[in-house]
Amino acid sequence: MSKPPRLTLPSVARAYLLATDRGGFAVHEAGEPLRGTALLVPGFTGSKEDFVGLLEPLAAAGYRVVAVDGRGQYESPGPREESAYALEELARDVLAQARALGTGPVHLVGHSLGGLISRAAVLRDPSPFASLTLMSSGPAAISEGQQARTKLLVAALEAMGGDMPGIWAAMRAHDPQDAARDSPELADFLRDRWLATVPEQLIVTGRALISEPDRVEELAAVPLPKLVLSGELDYAWPVPLMDDMAHRLSASRVLVEGAEHSPNAENPQATAGALAAFWDSCTA
Repeated sequence: MSKPPRLTLPSVARAYLLATDRGGFAVHEAGEPLRGTALLVPGFTGSKEDFVGLLEPLAAAGYRVVAVDGRGQYESPGPREESAYALEELARDVLAQARALGTGPVHLVGHSLGGLISRAAVLRDPSPFASLTLMSSGPAAISEGQQARTKLLVAALEAMGGDMPGIWAAMRAHDPQDAARDSPELADFLRDRWLATVPEQLIVTGRALISEPDRVEELAAVPLPKLVLSGELDYAWPVPLMDDMAHRLSASRVLVEGAEHSPNAENPQATAGALAAFWDSCTA
């Protein structure tokens, strides 16, 4: 899971509930739309906090940036019904969020699972968007090793009836002994975020990660500027696979130095610079 580089919002940002025609969504927002507006969609087990390191530099670059908790994810409400979290339903939510921002075409950024959701939104209706960035998100299902881990998690959620505290304790018991310890504040946040996320959201989106088909050819046909951005190493989708996807999409390609699956959290300054440069090129 992504670990935010810090938990306090920068002074230029604010937290609120974004009202849309599909309900309210918890967001962090920063900046004015001098050069454009961007919508940031988080990944599996993630939240809007994963983008906190991007808010200030992107606002300074002249962009209004809105990071969102998806339906049933951390501080956004959601029902205890699996049908609510189908990828197409979450894509409709992204389209509603883009409409609610009300400032013209939006630069859409999806991290990991958020990339699959964002892709589905663009394939459904590209008109609200100025560009699409797939951040650490690949062409189809995640790697075989990660599929096995995700299947175990989904099975546990199903078998334990959504016992989120019990599953969290079990996951922490399997942490490597030599793993770096999180600060008490970060550890508390990660646990709180897990407990607040609707189990059915994790079950359905976990299944999507292990079964998503390759839709690159469909996406390549959409006349929208595209960027594939990732770290130098990725456990969910191997970097060569994302290189190939960028080629198939005729997309721009950026590797963020010193980052792995979450460049937004692991090297936010370089990631923000790459995003702003790409968005600027779309405007030009």
